Amino acid sequence: QEFVTVLVRDPRTQKEDSWHSYIDYEIFIHTNSMCFTRKTSCVRRRFREFVWLRQRLQSNAVLIQLPELPSKTPFFNMNNPHHVDHRRQGLQEFLEKILQDALLLSDSRLHLFLQTQLSPEDMEACVSGQTKYSVADAIHKFASLNRRFPVEDEERKKGKNYADSDSESSSSGLGPSDDSISCGCKASPASEES
Repeated sequence: QEFVTVLVRDPRTQKEDSWHSYIDYEIFIHTNSMCFTRKTSCVRRRFREFVWLRQRLQSNAVLIQLPELPSKTPFFNMNNPHHVDHRRQGLQEFLEKILQDALLLSDSRLHLFLQTQLSPEDMEACVSGQTKYSVADAIHKFASLNRRFPVEDEERKKGKNYADSDSESSSSGLGPSDDSISCGCKASPASEES
């Protein structure tokens, strides 16, 4: 049976400049779902990126009532552990609900959000075909730069060498391949192992 485990954890304060700081959260994904190019991933996202994701998902799935994000309150205090943890829990619940919807799982922006560190602008450019790389390419490139999961790297070495693969059944990116993000983006044969 397919599963998707998502954890939002490890809030950290990041400084933008001497006057502005924000908190970002680690998003950890572990799955055996055919919808995902990578079976494990770990990225960091801030609250306003979650807001962007929700807006984009809502504009593409008008008939679906998306779950709410934790409210953006003017009284939010980054130095208050209760405030930070309450927001973290709300972000995790938001992602858990979204990942249960097959239509939302077909949105490439969701996969880029969860499995790359691309900015919202770069995610939009990738999804609209304005980059030299596909959604799956972006996810694989990020995974190869972020070697926190040596087990997956070892599994890939044992399996097919996806760099030499010619099994791209949807090189145009328009039709789904056998093991792709359901929006039709190419996937690596490495994901066939799970």
